[in-house]
Amino acid sequence: MSTWTIATFNVNSIRSRLPILTRWLAVHPVDVLCLQETKTEDALFPASVFQAMGYSAVYRGEKAYNGTAICSRTPLTDVKFGFDDGETPLSEARAIQARWNGIHILNTYVPQGKAINHPDYTGKLRFFSRIRRLLENRYQVSDHFIWVGDLNVAPTERDVTHPTNKKNHVCCHEDVRKAFQEVISWGLVDVFRKHRPDDGEFTFWDYRVKDSLERNIGWRIDHVFATPPLAEASTDCFADREPRRWERPS
Repeated sequence: MSTWTIATFNVNSIRSRLPILTRWLAVHPVDVLCLQETKTEDALFPASVFQAMGYSAVYRGEKAYNGTAICSRTPLTDVKFGFDDGETPLSEARAIQARWNGIHILNTYVPQGKAINHPDYTGKLRFFSRIRRLLENRYQVSDHFIWVGDLNVAPTERDVTHPTNKKNHVCCHEDVRKAFQEVISWGLVDVFRKHRPDDGEFTFWDYRVKDSLERNIGWRIDHVFATPPLAEASTDCFADREPRRWERPS
């Protein structure tokens, strides 16, 4: 197929970050936009704003918590929320599956986990197990499949600044990295690393750390993974740092 673009962005409240999104989309009109942590009930999702910019949207959210969405220039098909695996929590606001122009898309907002001795951390590890089972049951490695989102894991030491200080962090602990690799081992390719193999490449800069963006003190916890046929056809993958400098960034 012809060239197309997909973007992923943890907005930390879609309504708060709408000015940034519309400003960015006006310059970068991607074909597919995957959002996480929309923090908005479905009735209040600003679908009309995206429609005015030429996008249709599917979404599932909760008040002030969770939420995912996919906006696309042509309608999505086979839309499913959550994992449809009978487990609780259903996680419908943390995962969307859809098909776009023959490409299978999985957009997820993986739980952060809070602390390694917190029940949410156990749920986070289980979340990855559920994704692995979903891949095994619904998709083939030969499919054109892409998994994007805020996955809340820095897969290797080089994916976080000062890794020795983060050994017991919920995004860096050996258990979460192992659970994540179990998903990847199904047959996924790290598209970002294919095009950006150097150190110092991050996607998140903590606002609580002074001048984190300027000092490049960051984490790579937002990801783009794809099956080999799609990854091989990719031409670029990068993190756009500019919106992080704008007013009220995520």
